[in-house]
Amino acid sequence: MTTRVEIVQSALTQGLARATAEADLLEPDQPVTGSLTAQRARDLLADMLTSRSLDVAARRLKAEGHSYYTISSAGHEINAVLGALTRTTDPAFLHYRSGGFVVARSRLAPDVDAVADTVRSFIGAKDDPIAQGRHKVWGSAPLWIPPQTSTIASHLPKSVGTAVAIERARRLGLTDGSTLPVPEDSIVVCSFGDASANHASALAGINAARYAQRRGAHAPVLFVCEDNGLGISVDTPKRWIAGTFGELPHLRYVHATGPVDQVWTQVEEAVEWCRETRAPVFLHLDTVRLWGHAGSDVERMYRTQSAIEADEARDPILAAGRRLIAVGAIMADEATLLAVEVDEHVQRTADRLVGSPGLQNAHEVMAPLAPFSRARAAHGATTALSPSERIEVWDGDLPEDATAPARRTMGALINATLHDELARRPNALVFGEDVARKGGVYHVTAGLLDRFGHDRVFDTLLDETTILGVAQGAGIMGFLPIPEIQYLAYLHNALDQIRGEAASLSFFSSGQFTNPMVIRIAGLAYQKGFGGHFHNDNAIGALRDIPGLAIACPSRGDDAARMLRGAISMADTDGRVVAFLEPIALYHAKDLHEDGDELWLCDYPPPGSKPLLPGEVGVYATGGERPTMTIATYGNGVRMALQAAQWLAAVDVRAEVVDLRWLNPLPLDALATRVDASGRLLVVDECRATGGGIADAVISGLAERTVIAPMRSVRAADSFVPLGPAAETVLVDTGKIINAAMALGESPSGADRGPFMDLD
Repeated sequence: MTTRVEIVQSALTQGLARATAEADLLEPDQPVTGSLTAQRARDLLADMLTSRSLDVAARRLKAEGHSYYTISSAGHEINAVLGALTRTTDPAFLHYRSGGFVVARSRLAPDVDAVADTVRSFIGAKDDPIAQGRHKVWGSAPLWIPPQTSTIASHLPKSVGTAVAIERARRLGLTDGSTLPVPEDSIVVCSFGDASANHASALAGINAARYAQRRGAHAPVLFVCEDNGLGISVDTPKRWIAGTFGELPHLRYVHATGPVDQVWTQVEEAVEWCRETRAPVFLHLDTVRLWGHAGSDVERMYRTQSAIEADEARDPILAAGRRLIAVGAIMADEATLLAVEVDEHVQRTADRLVGSPGLQNAHEVMAPLAPFSRARAAHGATTALSPSERIEVWDGDLPEDATAPARRTMGALINATLHDELARRPNALVFGEDVARKGGVYHVTAGLLDRFGHDRVFDTLLDETTILGVAQGAGIMGFLPIPEIQYLAYLHNALDQIRGEAASLSFFSSGQFTNPMVIRIAGLAYQKGFGGHFHNDNAIGALRDIPGLAIACPSRGDDAARMLRGAISMADTDGRVVAFLEPIALYHAKDLHEDGDELWLCDYPPPGSKPLLPGEVGVYATGGERPTMTIATYGNGVRMALQAAQWLAAVDVRAEVVDLRWLNPLPLDALATRVDASGRLLVVDECRATGGGIADAVISGLAERTVIAPMRSVRAADSFVPLGPAAETVLVDTGKIINAAMALGESPSGADRGPFMDLD
């Protein structure tokens, strides 16, 4: 039975055969127009045909049970012009209909077999050179195409971040290969659909590029809107893209439309203007969507037959072939033969690769998700500056030698650590809202701008999506970004930039691309005088849900310094994305048990000190006697638990406090050892009871490790944090910890009963 795809293919070759020449046949090196020679035109047509045949193969193999992906590039093949006119060193973040682009760019890298690689990707083969069977992505390390898995505009912010990072590396003189992995005149290509152009992430990215240009930072990014007039079943209003983006300040607009040679000229103009001016360009590329949104899409359900046929009559391959025949770039019979030869090659390749093995087990699937080498991270965190260099950075007043006083708050020690890490790592950047001139809302970044300059410490516009996009792009371009999110609640505005983008890059590129970063997040509750849920967000469940994301949460200053060094080293050595959650209420805390005792101040551990890495807990013992209870907690909970432990000791309940420090991965093995020894466990979780914190994971994790002990938890209520003293009604406090500990102390010993938990 002849399939609809085969009918379209037949119509295509017949259409090429019917085309007539209007000019003599050109020699291969003769120009059709500008840099488009006859040979380049023939190659372009072959690349477009190859992309179409790959779509045919995907659907055929899907019908045969061998393929898993059928979102095709049919109708978008004109993007091959972009692939031909940009360089393999121009990072490209691509729309999922980018087959033409990838095939054309692969001509510039002889070792890349775009046909075989694409087939491997849609059959889920382990030898797919980019994702190794984890997903169908357009990606290639040799072609500088970092893979995108959700191209509904979520990649625009990081494309801008990449462009800005190229310019930043140039200004900092880091273009000798030590940091920047591409030439300093590279541009960034970012393609997306007309429907995706309405997405908040798209608007954030485009706005960020314009903002950077207005501020003089330059953003050489080529936004390519591939306009086919449809978002699955929803049409884009006529002239919507041109009307929305055509006259924006600090953004050049180019509409590429018409015959293929005219499109070539228009695209070439946009590419060269972006490269020469280092400014953003919006390239509006006319396309047509053929064969529906995807293989499962039945477009007759929402489109008329006449509309479908009208689009098929605008087939860009047929239009390009006819035009190139007409201008003498290729003969009609040669074009027809080319179509047949290309398709035969693609289908043969597809048949040859069918049956290629895929990933076989969870270990193989997850291998690039969260790489971690304790030895490398420890070494990277202890490689210190020479004493003379540190003295110069600190103007002779080293923080560990300070005398007024030597012991300092967590905020001060984080600040000192950032100073030392920026001095140690020339590629490290600190940025976010209010971090530079103001020095941060809580003054944690004070002084960094004066010491390291505005190219390494800078304020961003007020948009968390942009901040995280800048971080991703900087990481891809060889920097070590340390962005700040001003409040935990603000992070939820941009969570997909971590979940869908930053944390997935290593996974879907098999570790060939990474965007290392340490995201400093001021959060949790217990602020006095500055309340309300937006500044007292006590839920981290959304962060713990992200595969591969490491989460650190210090409770005191010296730990914060050593954990931050460890986090930065993990990012630098293994390409990790780390969330560094800083308890706001502890930034400037001095006292532990009573006003003026200054027991929560700490000495500064100098850069050569041992870092604190995942798996390592802090243990606060209750004297020399064996504890009868373990209180496991983190952040603000450590300070409250120690206050409770002092009270409990007076009634002969010997409680040790274990600071978990790392909330992902949780240090369950280390904790299990402590609970086995003490016989009881109380988990103090300052986050919300249901899904907001770590109590569930701790208790279930120990149960699965066959730890036999009574277990109880005390958690915050499932509520937003209200203003003022009312906050105390829904948050964990010392009294609630004491009550829970007393109840647990009355429980039978672990030998008599198994684990349990109590949410009260």
